[in-house]
Amino acid sequence: MLDPAWLRPLGSGLARPECVLAHRSGLLFAADWTGQGGVAIVHPDGRVDRHLATNAPRHLRPNGIALEPGGSFLLAELGADTGGIWRLQPDGSVEPVLLEVEGRPLPPANYVHQDVEGRLWVTVSTRHIPRHEAARPDVADGFVVLVADGNARIVADDLGYTNECLVSPDGQWLYVNETFGRRLSRFPLGARGLGERRTVAEFGHGTYPDGLTFDEDGHVWVTSIISNRVIRVDPEGRQELMLEQVEEDHVAAVESAYRAGELDRTLLDRVPAGPLKNISSLAFTGADRGTICLGCLLGDSLLLVESPVAGAAPVHWEHKLGGLWSQLGDRLEDDQ
Repeated sequence: MLDPAWLRPLGSGLARPECVLAHRSGLLFAADWTGQGGVAIVHPDGRVDRHLATNAPRHLRPNGIALEPGGSFLLAELGADTGGIWRLQPDGSVEPVLLEVEGRPLPPANYVHQDVEGRLWVTVSTRHIPRHEAARPDVADGFVVLVADGNARIVADDLGYTNECLVSPDGQWLYVNETFGRRLSRFPLGARGLGERRTVAEFGHGTYPDGLTFDEDGHVWVTSIISNRVIRVDPEGRQELMLEQVEEDHVAAVESAYRAGELDRTLLDRVPAGPLKNISSLAFTGADRGTICLGCLLGDSLLLVESPVAGAAPVHWEHKLGGLWSQLGDRLEDDQ
């Protein structure tokens, strides 16, 4: 198991780096709530550039982000009561991509994933507003939206707080974390969408799955908020604890509130004492993708640690950054 003492910070002054992406250039991209919202660009030496929206109709609060070819980003807006998927162009302008589905406004959106075919998979954790009202075991109103061929439709519903989702490297499955359903699920991909949900792994005391990614062995790495755990799940659902920094009293208080249906922001937004500040996402970085990078909801930097296994190349790993290089000029050329 990895020791939290081995973690080293990268970057500083980040604003809610909930989602982190790695690129073959060595750059790391994290969601950022500065100004109108956008993306923080963290260089290998720790320098931080901000790529922020300049013409947003409101202060966007990106939760999940996705890198597109050419250097644009998709932002999943997690507002207090507004949601949507927006495209942040290399020049800082934004445009709406998805603001409603099946004739209704899109609730606050958690995550967006673009697969190798260019389809978008969007997760909405809950229809409840405020969303913490869904942080209980008896609520399952999250859903997944598929955007393909110019159409958007709900392809999975009644999920227990839908969080990150990814198409597996073999293209056969859509994996989805259900944070307050406390399970990792997957759906077979068919010609028109998704098949029936199948449970890959169920999690116990203190584990609330948030982010996920794949390694080269076909295992899923899952991050847990609250308990600051990283769990490696094999294709048969067997779990291996890879990293943990638990404050037992805090976890016990969350567990009690969760079971009673009373979990709220006062517990969810508590900053842990150690380096892990509510870990929410994981990416494999470095030339051989042998380094783990963790995004933390309540942190102001990313955290790195060496991995015992290499990560699978994400869809965006080889994307050309195009206009993004041009906009940031010499600051990025040093890393190219």
